[in-house]
Amino acid sequence: MAMTEAEIKELIIKAFPNAEVIIDDLRGDGDHYAAQIITEEFRGKTRVQQHKMVYNAMGDKMGKELHALALNTSAPSE
Repeated sequence: MAMTEAEIKELIIKAFPNAEVIIDDLRGDGDHYAAQIITEEFRGKTRVQQHKMVYNAMGDKMGKELHALALNTSAPSE
């Protein structure tokens, strides 16, 4: 079962309550998304660390309900 943009955003906001999150359905299939996430919690972290934080927030959804999630992450004004 595919995930909705709202479900993905909800998981991310739960992990990063003050984040600015934009989700785009890349193919219109509910299975391939891009997420832009801006949060102070990423400050001082490498891109790899930031992405791991997001994947941790997604829990077991990655590879199951959600096939692909392209990430663009940053701290504010980076």
